[in-house]
This record gives sequence, C-alpha cells and structure tokens, in this order.
Amino acid sequence: MHISEGVLRPEILIAGALISAAVTIYALKVIKNDDIPKVSTFSALFFLASFIHIPLGVTSVHLILSGIVGAVLGVRAFVAIFVALLLQGLLFGYGGVTTLGVNLFVLATPALLGSWLFKLHCSKMWLKNTLWFCVGFAPVAFGTLLLSTVLALNGSGFIIAAKIAFVAHIPVMMIEGIITLLALRFIEKVKPSFLG
Repeated sequence: MHISEGVLRPEILIAGALISAAVTIYALKVIKNDDIPKVSTFSALFFLASFIHIPLGVTSVHLILSGIVGAVLGVRAFVAIFVALLLQGLLFGYGGVTTLGVNLFVLATPALLGSWLFKLHCSKMWLKNTLWFCVGFAPVAFGTLLLSTVLALNGSGFIIAAKIAFVAHIPVMMIEGIITLLALRFIEKVKPSFLG
C-alpha cells in the first residue's frame, strides 16, 4: 500500500505530512520508557510483514498488520509505523521520503480503528472472535479506502488505479482478519498482560 515518490501532487504530500507529523508528535509525547520495547517489536513486525509481496494482476499486495499494531499500541502505532516506513524508504526505496507523511497517514490512521475495536469487550467467545477478526479486517479496509481516496484526489487519471488498488486488497482484508484473530488469541493465552 505504499505510494511511490513522484506520483502525488505537492498539496497532497504537504497535507499528509502535516497531519502525520501532528499525530506522531503527540504519540511520541505519550510513550513511556516501558513502552519502547513493545513499540519496537511491533515496528519490526510491520516492517517485515510489508516485505511479503504477492503479485495480483497489475499490482501486488502485502500484509499490513495495522490492526494488530493498533490493538496493542493505540496511538503509539504512529511511531512504530513511522519508523518502519522511514527505514523501508531509506534502505529499500519502498514509498520514499517525500511520500512518508501520506503513507503514514494511510497506514497508521486505520491502526487507530483497530485500537478502538480492540477496546470493545464481549463476554461470548464467538462475539470476541468476530470482533478480533474485525480488528484485522476493518483497518485494512479503511486503509485501502484512504489509499484509493488519495489516489482519486490526485487527478482523474488515477481513478482507475484507485479502483484496482481497492479491489486488489479485498483478499488481504480477509487474510489480515484471520491472522489478527489467531495472533490475538495466541497472545491472550501465553501473555495476556501484553494486551493490557
């Protein structure tokens, strides 16, 4: 879901950078020293998951895991995803530095949705499983919608690309829902305090 450099208009790049910078600065202010290992771990998880590319027609898709990152980190997900995107841009050319703000907005804002969904409590196991599936599914759906919107705002020539990007990520939404459900259930069994 990275947008490459040289694609977006300057006003979109500036708006994305300003919004992402504001939320990231706030997230840095609320991080405590005890949070740093958890933020680092989920930054690495996000970084690595993005390298598993699956070709799909004219594009390729990859795992995002913004839902589980948001579920565990809350607003601190902005810091974890920022570090991962910065390293991907500098070391491997994914996205890039000029699109860092927009890419962070598109990938980290949905993590806040995952955080909100995760905070909902369900007493019945089937409801909890459904909710935890949605913790993975909904942020990818929302992120894909943001990506498509950003591309469409860039000009009429990008509307077809926006539609293709959205349709290509539908299988990823399902896979992310399943992976997030299984990961959260595993963490709940072995170290429930990690989710608190």
